[in-house]
Amino acid sequence: MSENKLSYRTEGRTLVMERVFEAPRDLVFKAFSESDHLENWWGPEGWETESRKFEFKPGGVWHYCMRCTDKKQGDFFGQESWNKSVYEEISAPEKIVYTDVFSDEEGNNTVGMPETRVTMNFIDQGEKTKLIARSQFESVEALQKVVDMGVIEGIDSQYRCLDDYLKQIQYA
Repeated sequence: MSENKLSYRTEGRTLVMERVFEAPRDLVFKAFSESDHLENWWGPEGWETESRKFEFKPGGVWHYCMRCTDKKQGDFFGQESWNKSVYEEISAPEKIVYTDVFSDEEGNNTVGMPETRVTMNFIDQGEKTKLIARSQFESVEALQKVVDMGVIEGIDSQYRCLDDYLKQIQYA
């Protein structure tokens, strides 16, 4: 079970997160590349995701909103977080590269919030998949800002949601 735990490290201005999923690579890649799948697991536990726009192709945009629906999360309940990803490179089922920014409801970038260039590598391990996500920030300070905001805990929670979702669709 310990191999399915999120591991992370920083390399300068890059945050590297690794996690193994109990599902074949094609299925894990599909969970990241199709809007219907993403909306079923993206975001931390207790949050729901709605896609406003989804174009999975180089130059394409994914504009989405995460909403806290869990009353137990106190002040977060009812809160919305808008984000926008612009896909740069897609090599199915091995790699996705995109730029991620906080945005508003119209898709305008949020001023003062760090932009992240994310490279996701999906490593085939037979019936398992190792995901390595490298998030590169403009500076060490920008990386520290999102770490302080709870990005590692958020991704860890999000990957648990993905685990649950993969089990549902893999054995459906």
